[in-house]
Amino acid sequence: MPNSTTTHNEATPDHAIWDSLKQAIARSSGFKRWYADHRGSMDLEQLTVDKQVSTYLKETLETLAY
Repeated sequence: MPNSTTTHNEATPDHAIWDSLKQAIARSSGFKRWYADHRGSMDLEQLTVDKQVSTYLKETLETLAY
């Protein structure tokens, strides 16, 4: 996804749910902690909110699966 907003053509219920969920995750204490911990090792400011949250979720799930 190129950015964190949806266009008119993409405004489906799934996209609305993802946008809402993504914003809630980005405001969570766990995400904020992860962001602070990874700020130096990753160029997070250059990533969209979509990519930041997706990376956070992927790493979190990998940790839980381990």
